Amino acid sequence: MSLRRSRPLGALYMVASALLLVAANGCVSKRVTRIEPTAVTDLSGRWNDTDSRLVANQLIDQTLGAGWAKRYADTHGGQAPTIVIGDFANRTMEHIAVGTFVKDIEQALITTGSARVVASGEQRVEMRDERRDQQQNARADTRARQGQELGARYMLAGELQAIEDVDGRERVVFYQVDAFLVDLETNAKVWVGQHKIKKYVERARFGL
Repeated sequence: MSLRRSRPLGALYMVASALLLVAANGCVSKRVTRIEPTAVTDLSGRWNDTDSRLVANQLIDQTLGAGWAKRYADTHGGQAPTIVIGDFANRTMEHIAVGTFVKDIEQALITTGSARVVASGEQRVEMRDERRDQQQNARADTRARQGQELGARYMLAGELQAIEDVDGRERVVFYQVDAFLVDLETNAKVWVGQHKIKKYVERARFGL
């Protein structure tokens, strides 16, 4: 008789344990705090939005400080040079939102007022399709004229590289962003620059 009764008791124990586990997991909660998008944050030591924004600003400060923009303006009646942002290749082993970095560069460059930024190749294709559609379907007095595009004189491009050194709980991550500006008419590089970031990350002794 005791053997027969132990089976339902054991099953009941297993069910009770499962319910306690579910209840315990249900008690786990998260706390979300909203912070300013421009706040400097660094949780993992990996490339993040702060790095993207700060490096973009540094590179634009470097390139405009090199004097090529002023020389162009002096020889073109004070007109600001026109730039298209090319490819920034990710040579690191981690995922980096290069598109966000390019947009940070565009914003930093436009904000200075020292240069004009034109749409990228993919964007121009979409805009040309729209202009062609307007020629057929839009009122004549509202159509965007074709053949009026502003041609870029310079292209800004570059690459991102990273080196990681790990020893136990300690990790050092080194990022180097190289950039160059090319005269599209002559293929001459009128400016070459770089910005470096080095981060030391120490994992908690009992952390994962």
